[in-house]
Amino acid sequence: MSVVAPVYCEERLVGEFYGRCKQALEALAPAIRHELVFVNDGSTDGSLVVLLDIAQRDPAVRVIDLSRNFGHQLAITAGIDHAAGDAVVVLDADLQDPPEVIGEMVRLWREGNQVVYGVRRARRGESAFKRLTAGAFYRILSRLSDVPVPLDSGDFRLMDRAVVDVLKELREESRYIRGLVSWVGFRQCPLPYDRDPRFAGKTKFGLGRMFVFALDGISSFSAKPLRVASHLGMMVTAGAVLAMLWVIAGRLIDPSRSIAGWTSVMVVVLFLGGVQLLSIGLLGEYIARIFRQAKGRPLYVVARRVNFAHGSDDAERNTNSLSSANESTAHGGAASTPAR
Repeated sequence: MSVVAPVYCEERLVGEFYGRCKQALEALAPAIRHELVFVNDGSTDGSLVVLLDIAQRDPAVRVIDLSRNFGHQLAITAGIDHAAGDAVVVLDADLQDPPEVIGEMVRLWREGNQVVYGVRRARRGESAFKRLTAGAFYRILSRLSDVPVPLDSGDFRLMDRAVVDVLKELREESRYIRGLVSWVGFRQCPLPYDRDPRFAGKTKFGLGRMFVFALDGISSFSAKPLRVASHLGMMVTAGAVLAMLWVIAGRLIDPSRSIAGWTSVMVVVLFLGGVQLLSIGLLGEYIARIFRQAKGRPLYVVARRVNFAHGSDDAERNTNSLSSANESTAHGGAASTPAR
């Protein structure tokens, strides 16, 4: 089993996360062997030093050091690409999703479920605003998405190797992992759990990043916002035609009637201008994603890998092909270099 954990400036809690995760995985031994794949997503604190120290003491710990901060979803992608297990668990290192739930996920996986996704029954330690906006986002996405996306589920999930292999073939740039897993299909099962407060530090997912993440999720799995803009344009046009007929009829019935025009004209102009800007903005969001995808750049760049059988300490690119992490090393990597 592989556990993939993206890490960004989590120096204060990486050690605690490793201890709890290791304990949960050792409880599954000897039936299940494990590896922990940490992805350092360009941390600017001492997270990498702590990870390298853990990897030196524990050969089951792998470390992928990205060349810069590529973002949470791409860090997860890097971990999944390098994971070797028959099952892969994605788990954030902030300890809000308890590693102790992994045992129950394994039980459901052994019953034949190929994806076991965590559903947040309670979100302790989060503000009312965060809970309200998160709940609204999941429900809006569920209504707009062409693929059913489970409500109140994050990236905390167990995936069978068959699912992971298909997921690795999807190389779209604007990534929304939980939506991609839903799109892939297979037999999926929810697992309710209580989410804990952060063990230490502050969240790196502010309001701005939440908004961008929500936009990526909606635009990646639905074209309905474009249709909404079209429908809104038709409604406004119909309203404008009715208003024009009303003005003409008023003139014909009473030519001497004075029509107060400035306020009504300004309201109409501002409203139409807002609708046009909204529509252009929606088009721009989709075109921007097409533009980024068309450039064909690699999703992430690996600066160093530690404790991999065919690891490399040299700068290494992850290609957009279907090659595995080991094949990428063969194309341009150095000899295996374990943690020292």
